[in-house]
Amino acid sequence: MAVDNSHKNQKENLEKMNNPEELIKSLSKLHTTKMGEERIKRNLNLSECDVVKYCRQIITSKDCNITKQGKNWYCRKDGIVITVNSYSITIITAHIEKK
Repeated sequence: MAVDNSHKNQKENLEKMNNPEELIKSLSKLHTTKMGEERIKRNLNLSECDVVKYCRQIITSKDCNITKQGKNWYCRKDGIVITVNSYSITIITAHIEKK
């Protein structure tokens, strides 16, 4: 008699997908669009800098709090929130967290 492990496998896959390490492993794919770059610079008051490199540094810092809601990762550190699409690893936006 075969045992149905589909529910167990689905649960394990969901836990894996929601693990922040999955984002960290994908950081070589991290990118943004031209509009995203402009939005991030405006929202964070950044001058000429590589916004992808800037965001990558925040995301990889040990005190960055990474959570997943729906299709997006939310990376929070020092009042900055970076939103990354979990499928395409695209930085959607970054902004200063409202208090």
